[in-house]
Amino acid sequence: MNKVPFPTVTIATVTYNAEKTLPCTLESVASQTFSHIEHLIIDGCSKDQTMELIHRYVDANTGKTCPHDIRVVREPDKGLYDAMNKALEHATGDYIVFLNAGDRLHSPDTLQQVFGHIDMNASLPAILYGETDWVDGQGRFIRHRRLQAPKQLTWKKFRHGMLVCHQSFYVRTDLARQELYDLNFRFSADYDWCIRLLKRAERIKQPIYNTRLILTDYLSEGLTTQHHQESLRERFRIMASHFGWTTTLIQHGWFVIRAALKR
Repeated sequence: MNKVPFPTVTIATVTYNAEKTLPCTLESVASQTFSHIEHLIIDGCSKDQTMELIHRYVDANTGKTCPHDIRVVREPDKGLYDAMNKALEHATGDYIVFLNAGDRLHSPDTLQQVFGHIDMNASLPAILYGETDWVDGQGRFIRHRRLQAPKQLTWKKFRHGMLVCHQSFYVRTDLARQELYDLNFRFSADYDWCIRLLKRAERIKQPIYNTRLILTDYLSEGLTTQHHQESLRERFRIMASHFGWTTTLIQHGWFVIRAALKR
């Protein structure tokens, strides 16, 4: 990796006919006080006004005193996770995080808080993670995410569910490229991807860092939320593949009890 005063972060945004949800995401990135940003937009040949929004965003960024780098890739894809794999291929930042249309960085100084004090001469953490708030389509706060990030994150803790939201999971790009999204999963490939990366970080003894920050405002009407039942079935299969059938069945029994207690 090139040594620079601060790590660079690739924010990858996957779009397809996202004219209604994309503006808030673009504004969120544009308002960041941290300047070492590559915004990589992967568009699957949108047929609405998405590309017009992106062109206006690029023009506005060009006029800024300290513009960040924006790169746009527009070509057909096989769905969300195929587009995310393309982002992994094209990313040039030290870290990558996925922030899709409708999702926002929690505050204008989020990236400054995360990356502003990392020593590039030291061993860079393999993964940085934090908390997530849920918001509606107008960006209004709904609630804190029920599953909170553990103080120390390991892959084994993911048997309790997706403890860290995908959009609050920053991965060193050189490691992220070694674990592509599994296209056999349409709605929960991110769950499997996070587990595999946590396993890899553990194998090579690389640090995993808890930022202890709210990193993301997550749009509650995202793809996984819209296909909740299909997502749950996929997550069951993913859990079984990583943790075994017995553990998965026992854990799902606890999920049922936990859901009943929270009613």
